[in-house]
Amino acid sequence: MVSRNQLLETFDTLLQPDRFRDYGPNGLQVEGRDTVQRIVSGVTASRALIEAAIEAQADAIFVHHGLFWRGQDGRVTGWMKQRLALLLAHDINLFAYHLPLDAHPELGNNAQLALHLGLRVTGRFGEQDLGFLGEPEGGDSFASAAELASHVGSRLNRPVSLVDAGLSAIKKIAWCTGGAQSYFEGAIAAGAQAFLTGEISEPQAHYARECGVSFLACGHHATERYGAPAVAAHVAAQLGLQHQFIEIDNPA
Repeated sequence: MVSRNQLLETFDTLLQPDRFRDYGPNGLQVEGRDTVQRIVSGVTASRALIEAAIEAQADAIFVHHGLFWRGQDGRVTGWMKQRLALLLAHDINLFAYHLPLDAHPELGNNAQLALHLGLRVTGRFGEQDLGFLGEPEGGDSFASAAELASHVGSRLNRPVSLVDAGLSAIKKIAWCTGGAQSYFEGAIAAGAQAFLTGEISEPQAHYARECGVSFLACGHHATERYGAPAVAAHVAAQLGLQHQFIEIDNPA
């Protein structure tokens, strides 16, 4: 068992949130009990995750997508009231780290996605170095974008939306998890032959076809479900705490 402040300090030391310009507050978003023995990790602080954490008797929840974002209405009504009421009634601490969790070089979403897909990281690109560059472990190439999409889909256990630029061999791959379609132009400039992220917007299909770089939209949740449990498990082991990852399925 450790204090809430010790746990916060450990997360902050690992993820260095002060380095990032982000869309919301990183760190402790909702204060709960003073001491923590059991952490539940998940992707998003949804009501379903909070209810599951209560069932698991968690003292703290660690997520990538927290409750508070820049530009929100700010009123505590509806879904916000329901989530906060559960956290406060059960005295559960909520920790959330957004871009710092994407960026961590070993435990973050991008690094963990690379491990899951069998990619070796060779570099970084884009704003705040959030984009990753790499190639398949072992140095082999994918025969086509379709083969890469099939590989990713099988590893993530979900269909992949592919805009195939028609290359016959793909070795240099760029990726940035979640809603990072705006990083596609940076990936193109970095020399990538294919780019993986969670979502696609209308312009990216045209960029792919015109620039000869394939685009794979692999699911926002699907690409970001590895960082939170990796960080929480690491910190729990460091501090002698219990940890459980709870998957709340999301088709987005």
